[in-house]
Amino acid sequence: MMRGTRPRREPGPLAAAPPAEADGRFLADVVEGLGRRPKALPSKYFYDKRGSELFDRICTLDEYYPTRTETALLHAHAAEIAGLCGRGTTLVELGSGSSVKVRALLDALDEPAAYRPVDISGEHLLLSAARLASDYPGLRVEPIVADYVEGFALPADTPPERTLAFFPGSTVGNFTPEEAQDFLQRLGRQIGAGGKLLIGVDLKKPRHVLEAAYDDALGVTAAFNLNLLARINRELDGTFDLDRFAHRAFYDAGKGRIEMHLESLDDQTVTVAGVPFRFARGETIHTEVSYKYSVAGFQRLANGAGWRCVRTWCDAEGLFSIHLLTFG
Repeated sequence: MMRGTRPRREPGPLAAAPPAEADGRFLADVVEGLGRRPKALPSKYFYDKRGSELFDRICTLDEYYPTRTETALLHAHAAEIAGLCGRGTTLVELGSGSSVKVRALLDALDEPAAYRPVDISGEHLLLSAARLASDYPGLRVEPIVADYVEGFALPADTPPERTLAFFPGSTVGNFTPEEAQDFLQRLGRQIGAGGKLLIGVDLKKPRHVLEAAYDDALGVTAAFNLNLLARINRELDGTFDLDRFAHRAFYDAGKGRIEMHLESLDDQTVTVAGVPFRFARGETIHTEVSYKYSVAGFQRLANGAGWRCVRTWCDAEGLFSIHLLTFG
């Protein structure tokens, strides 16, 4: 790996790009999704301020193993990861949320040049970035409010070989395998040849472990799912009665994925911005998928997108994996 010689720069002011979901995009996506058969809504709209707060709570639940397992892996192997990335790395985190896991990398990296967190939830992102900038006063923190799936602009001041994209949480599982490969290929082209990606990938495991992680006993995941309807009511003049919908989550072993749905408990009609949508009792809105992989299966997918695996780390129980990849 090339080792850079870029000196540490003084932190600049916090700045953010405009959000990607402006000017009616949310409304258009909701109307289109509810008009489908079967109905579906994009999972990216979970993450308003309330949704981001609820997801932070999910990450602390006993049943939700991914966060604590991935965090432990990052702390255990951060020094090795830093050594493979070299001095002066610019760290770009996709879907940064509260920017908690990235601290293990920032503590280990040799004079990181900048941290650029990317998230669709602007208010939550800017608060998290401000906290991190305060805790790392020598680090340049440059938050980017954007939908990373749609693409976003990166400053052209860092060579690809000094750029590390960080994509934790097995968020790649929210894409179908075909979508995931397309996304990884686009990301590689955006960063450039020699760029690196550290990605968390959830592994296949028994059904009862997976389903408990997405349908916890305290009902936090249910509240997270239903908050999508509350957001539609608040922002799009929706008329969803949350008591007439229920959270459903199950593992489809054939497809290797968890599915989350919102099930209508009655025959009913709901309007969004004045547009009516009929629901039959038992009909669902599909809100999220989360694909699970074997280590070899994910590596094949990454290879097909132009990435080469440098190193893979797994926990002793085989619950979760993190992969360091290089593009080109």
